[in-house]
Amino acid sequence: MEMETWKLLLIVTTAIYYVGQVHIVSGLECYVCSNQTGNTEKCLNTIKTCEPGEDACGTEIRWGSQPYFSQGALKQYYVSKRCMTKQQCQQRRKRYMQYCTHIWYEDWWCYECCVGDRCNYFVISGSTQQRIDKLTIFGNLFLISTLSILLSLH
Repeated sequence: MEMETWKLLLIVTTAIYYVGQVHIVSGLECYVCSNQTGNTEKCLNTIKTCEPGEDACGTEIRWGSQPYFSQGALKQYYVSKRCMTKQQCQQRRKRYMQYCTHIWYEDWWCYECCVGDRCNYFVISGSTQQRIDKLTIFGNLFLISTLSILLSLH
């Protein structure tokens, strides 16, 4: 009887592991838009399934005048969102960090990266977001419940 319990435990654990890996198989989804005048409409309603290898969502927020940033011109926000690799996103973030001043009378721009489906919905410059996968939590709770039941049988 004890050997059958261990076999069942091994099968359940293996199944939970594979269920937890499902998000890797499906493509990441990010909000996408280009040079929109704020985080509205297109930036909140257009979702793209990223290409294989694109494992991050990037958000650029700029404050300035278009088409060329110039002092004294009417200023407003410009938001762009896209799929990209973590490495590309971190490179852009590092490159733009020196210009991310948030000084209202100067032109500035910032770049944010996040990982997880539709994680770039909000534009919150300077923040980091951690995400816990719901499927992983469910799998762990199921594993704990199963172990409790199996151990109570003995």
